[in-house]
Amino acid sequence: MPLAACPECDAEVHVDEDVDKGELFTCEECDAKLVVVGLDPVELDLAPEDEDDDYYDDEEDEY
Repeated sequence: MPLAACPECDAEVHVDEDVDKGELFTCEECDAKLVVVGLDPVELDLAPEDEDDDYYDDEEDEY
């Protein structure tokens, strides 16, 4: 399982092998919301805090 560093606290974050850009993760150490911004190697950045941003899927609106 690939690892990436949390940009907030530098902890190792486990990501899926078939991860795609734009996928969201949460750092288990600091609870920061992270987004995948690079794939080779896997690179994470802080996700935008605005929930209306494209990184967030409002699945509740798909009724």
